[in-house]
Amino acid sequence: MKSIRYTCDQLERFCRDAFAGFGFTEKEATQITDVLLLADLYGIESHGTQRLVRYHKSIEKGAVKVDAKPEIVFETPVSAVIDGHAGMGQLISVFAAELAIRKAKNVGMAFVTVRNSNHFGIAGYYTKMICDQGLIGISTTNSESILVHTHAREAILGSNPISFAMPAEPYPFWFDAATTVVPKGRLEVYNKKNQPLANDWAVDETGKPCTDAERVLECIDGKVGAGGILPVGGSSERMGSHKGYGFSMISELLCAITSGGATSNHHQRVKGQGAGTCHAFIAIDPAIFGDPAQMKAHLSVFLQELRDAKRADEEVPIYTHGEKELRSAEKRRREGIEVDISTVAEMINICRYLGMDSTAYFGEVDLSGAKIGTYDKVYK
Repeated sequence: MKSIRYTCDQLERFCRDAFAGFGFTEKEATQITDVLLLADLYGIESHGTQRLVRYHKSIEKGAVKVDAKPEIVFETPVSAVIDGHAGMGQLISVFAAELAIRKAKNVGMAFVTVRNSNHFGIAGYYTKMICDQGLIGISTTNSESILVHTHAREAILGSNPISFAMPAEPYPFWFDAATTVVPKGRLEVYNKKNQPLANDWAVDETGKPCTDAERVLECIDGKVGAGGILPVGGSSERMGSHKGYGFSMISELLCAITSGGATSNHHQRVKGQGAGTCHAFIAIDPAIFGDPAQMKAHLSVFLQELRDAKRADEEVPIYTHGEKELRSAEKRRREGIEVDISTVAEMINICRYLGMDSTAYFGEVDLSGAKIGTYDKVYK
């Protein structure tokens, strides 16, 4: 599938102007853009600029309320519950993560949970925020129902990613992964590229393996009543499907149950409150365990020992979590970011919707390779 390379500055300028066009302040538009572009820079294509159409649709139908502000509805020195009032997930989550950071610096650790929010981008953005302050960070979110749990054929749970970060040298430990074998965004990318899914990624409404991305997306969107993406571990307990099922449940407990918000299967049933997404942010000051510098050095040595382990293939290096993403960001800042032609078509449609000159951002583009439907049906 055709793609076009753009500089980070080009994509940043377009995203910032587009979100301002949707009604966000300059500061808010810049913050949302920062979350999306970190995903693209890190190589997490499913959560970068390709998500713009999802956000636009959510704003159009009122699921995301542009003027909403997060509200602290319950608080202690070490915790807080925030009602996002159906605002933009990235803005609510930055507010919550900053609150967790302040509390952790004051009392050693903090747990901030959120209800009535929306999609917040990559969970790792917020653990990076926390880790950049010298703290240990944990973040998770629930989502719309897309995970078909062990022995079921109906999606009840969400992709429910979990992220963890801790300072180290030369790279921090930074882990961010969905509890499904792949996130919904990956299916959207494969659908745009007309590529088949792996045979052990998803099931259709009958509970049988399905490699048709468009069909699985229809299952997730409720058009056929059942089906969805498998948990980490796949379709059988023998391969560990119950583990991914359990990880997804842990996310629901930390997000929805503690906040009093909607579990993944009730997102669309929160009347007047958009998707009803819930998040959790935990910040821990390593100083409550002793000398932070000593712990950082200890972890740094351990991570290097992992990289230096005997390799299964001497030509294939061993990485620790977060290293590949940082290398990707360095390369993409230098060489640019490849954007799928169907995503470019969607962004050009956003320009048309907002009255922006698309050529000022993307130049003259031949859209003949764009997937039919992605371009023709959006915003028309």
